Amino acid sequence: MPKLDRTLIGTVLEPVVAEVEKGEIRQFADAIGATDPIHTDLEAAQAAGYPNLVAPPTLVFCLAQRNAEPTEGMVKLGFDVAKLLHGEQHFEYFHPVCAGDTITLSTRIEDIYDKKGGLLEFMVQKTDAVNRDGALCATMTAVVVQRHG
Repeated sequence: MPKLDRTLIGTVLEPVVAEVEKGEIRQFADAIGATDPIHTDLEAAQAAGYPNLVAPPTLVFCLAQRNAEPTEGMVKLGFDVAKLLHGEQHFEYFHPVCAGDTITLSTRIEDIYDKKGGLLEFMVQKTDAVNRDGALCATMTAVVVQRHG
């Protein structure tokens, strides 16, 4: 019953390159209720030792979605989006993302496996967010689930 192509394991998807802007950092901070002034006040960010406004950590997820229609990409990978679930999301943070940064987000398909006799298929994707200086800012691991039947 499994339908997802296991040969996709190890595939690196087309990277997304995103310029991080002050306005989107402020808007995202407001949307999630992040009240630390390093996200909205340049002087506060610089006083804390940052070169510019600091993005709230999960903004990298939004950056990864910037240049693509997410469902289109899932269809290309063999998913039926009507039966698609977002199973898990994990983040690891290593270096702050600041306004003015250029972030390259590279996604690799880490694993595809099934459960319940193939009624559920899982795809594990790992995305690295790297700044223009080559510093790894964050790693995101997502698990998406395809239901069958």
